[in-house]
Amino acid sequence: MTSMFTLTRHLATLTLACLLALPATAQDVPQANTIRTNLAKQLPNLPAIDSVLATPMKGLFEVRFGGSDILYTDAGGNYLIQGSLIDLKAKRNLTEERTNALSAIAFDELPLKDAFVIKRGTGSRKIAVFEDPNCGYCKRFEQGLATLDNITVYVFLYPILGPDSVKKSQAIWCAKNPGKTFEDWMLDGVTPPNLAKCNTDALTRNTEFGKRNKIQGTPAIFFTDGTRVPGAISADEVEKRLAAIQ
Repeated sequence: MTSMFTLTRHLATLTLACLLALPATAQDVPQANTIRTNLAKQLPNLPAIDSVLATPMKGLFEVRFGGSDILYTDAGGNYLIQGSLIDLKAKRNLTEERTNALSAIAFDELPLKDAFVIKRGTGSRKIAVFEDPNCGYCKRFEQGLATLDNITVYVFLYPILGPDSVKKSQAIWCAKNPGKTFEDWMLDGVTPPNLAKCNTDALTRNTEFGKRNKIQGTPAIFFTDGTRVPGAISADEVEKRLAAIQ
């Protein structure tokens, strides 16, 4: 028999999925103080709330905290919903779009000195990617990326999958030609030779930067317009996004 909790959860998900979306307001709504007070009272461990915004659904409000974390609540702050707000008509995940906008990083704010560069053709188009050398999705992404021309790729080694990822990242970073060593491994499975020793502080800085900016998985792709794409996308999708920027 379906439990009341399960039924309620399914109804909440269905309610969110049936919304038709409009842009959220740019500032806290009049109900913000009530929502902030009641949520803090009922959830004392909830992080400090950054903003409370109206959503397209009457009576549903976005509660943002931690920079880009989003939950939804009612006008009284008595109910809390965790999930995605979907515009079915436009086929858009509004929660994902909002989170991506909040977590965007200006390209010139990326610590490019802690990346190595792979350049093809003129290198006129630029992207940056945080990748773990043992990430299967990263290898799939690199297979597609290798087909693109006239591109400069800033690769940030981001070893988050375990000790072997750290070892491989150090070997790649310290190699005479990090870009070639990286591609040999990601595209052809040639294990990076652990021959050279060098300063690997850049890998630590990459990990710290990723934690600060909530890079929770790999690949994490950054475009020059500031947009971030979490996860592997096809070469065609990369081309489309690069064309839109030009």
